[in-house]
Amino acid sequence: MIDNLTDIHLTRRKALSCLGAWSGAAVVWGVVGGVPRALGMAADIKGGPPKGFTFAQISDTHLGFNKDANPDVVGTLRRCIADLNALPQRPGFIAHTGDITHLSKPAEFDLAEQVFSELRVDRMHFVPGEHDALDNGLTGYLARHGKASDGKAWYSFDDHGVHFVALNNVVDFKAGSMPSLGDEQVKWLQQDLAARSASTPIVVLAHIPLWTVYEPWGWGTADAEPALAALRRFGSVTVLNGHIHQVMQKVEGHVAFHTAMSTAYPQPAPGTAESPGPLKVDAGQLGKLLGTRELIVVRGARELATVDRPIAGAADLAAGARS
Repeated sequence: MIDNLTDIHLTRRKALSCLGAWSGAAVVWGVVGGVPRALGMAADIKGGPPKGFTFAQISDTHLGFNKDANPDVVGTLRRCIADLNALPQRPGFIAHTGDITHLSKPAEFDLAEQVFSELRVDRMHFVPGEHDALDNGLTGYLARHGKASDGKAWYSFDDHGVHFVALNNVVDFKAGSMPSLGDEQVKWLQQDLAARSASTPIVVLAHIPLWTVYEPWGWGTADAEPALAALRRFGSVTVLNGHIHQVMQKVEGHVAFHTAMSTAYPQPAPGTAESPGPLKVDAGQLGKLLGTRELIVVRGARELATVDRPIAGAADLAAGARS
């Protein structure tokens, strides 16, 4: 992390050209004045551990998946865990933004608990994905992760001056249609935020994007608008989700939206295939399209810096997955 963001003058074009030259490296992003700005390559940012509070996002682990796109999702998840454990500063917590399992079977949730125990963090926070609700609804998910949400799969908490809101937007999920939050959850969110000062930084955790990425594939949330209306009065809002298995960003006023890579398999870019789903890629590409995200909160700053980290050893990983 860099103390003085105003000292960095790196254009988006230059950042993207660097990304092409250094395939697999992570780019540090900051949102300054509501505009995303590349601060530099993570490998080039010196000075030891970040100065602020950090947490990390992991998403779409799909434990139980075993097809050509990635026959070893446990192996790729463990690569990501090794990357997280090797960070110079231990994250305050790990946020998992859904699709922990592939078919929401009890054995898959048990496997997830076993593998996540290898993370060197004190705690994890979860939200459900639609793949966590296939076998008897959210019963299996809530049995393991429902304590924080009073059995409703949505909740909030505070950490280092940041207010975190965890949402469930896989209510009544149907493939190809826009999912929703539901009236009860929207009302709860409005009440939860009403007690917060507009200067409080807000981080929203959800599985499916709160902005419409691609409606024909159901990549959006049908009733997101009343939720976003309750968020717009805040000076800093960061919305983190998974579901689409690729990094996309959008900024509306003070609300910055970030989607995350999966640790299991990539999906096609919006509209580039007949439907979403596991995407088999050429050898040497898989590890570059899977990964995790670290987020840095600097006290007194409005923005969060985000570091997207593709899996280390991408070429070896891809070769191993296809052997």
